[in-house]
Amino acid sequence: MNFPSQWSRQFGGATIERQTVGESGAEVFRVRGAGAQDLFVKSEPIGVHSELPQEIERLGWMNGLNLPGPTVLDATTERDRHWLLMTAVPGKDLSDCASVSPSELISILATALRALHQVPVELCPFDHSLEQRIAIARSRMLAGLVDEDDFDDDRTGRTAAEAFAELLASRPKVQDLAVTHGDACLPNFMMEGSRFTGYIDCGRLGISDIYQDLALAARSIERNCGAAWVAPFFRAYGVEPDHRRIAFYCLLDEFY
Repeated sequence: MNFPSQWSRQFGGATIERQTVGESGAEVFRVRGAGAQDLFVKSEPIGVHSELPQEIERLGWMNGLNLPGPTVLDATTERDRHWLLMTAVPGKDLSDCASVSPSELISILATALRALHQVPVELCPFDHSLEQRIAIARSRMLAGLVDEDDFDDDRTGRTAAEAFAELLASRPKVQDLAVTHGDACLPNFMMEGSRFTGYIDCGRLGISDIYQDLALAARSIERNCGAAWVAPFFRAYGVEPDHRRIAFYCLLDEFY
């Protein structure tokens, strides 16, 4: 990867490590030894469905509110790609924390989500309403960007068009709007010791139903810790699980 010219001198002598965790289409690199702290570079081809410009905008907004996460150091476009240079968030992500018990892990995640969901929605300029999210899902389906081979087990063998029809038919009538992360899986929350240190991969942050986060968090907990820990997570967060909304938002995530 050829980095933007204005960063090349800064990276001289640094160790650059490609990151492989995550399912986005972006390239992510950790830069060690370029200064007092590690840096991250994120890059994505310019296109209709690029998400990096949205992440840059959202991180800037988070930085302004002192919400814990990466600090944007620079952003540019070069060689038909978007580029973001940001600080590293201390610690490890929650999927890589064998040093803590499942009960500690779900407590950290529930606390982090409650804190984000309590940010006043009038302060957030990013709309992730169902109308907008479903429209993007449809656009991605028509563009051939939905990976049918990566569907959850209960949708194996189905087409994206069939899944989209199910999505429209199961749209929830109730929403509890809040500032949501948008991709609330364990790898997108950082901790050091037993302390939450920040939100990462925030390109889908915006005002949405809290179940946009709770559904993906519950699915991630089940995959990483086991199904027995899903109910304790909802107790720690403080709501009774709405299984229809959980199913809907997990289905919506198939399109992203």
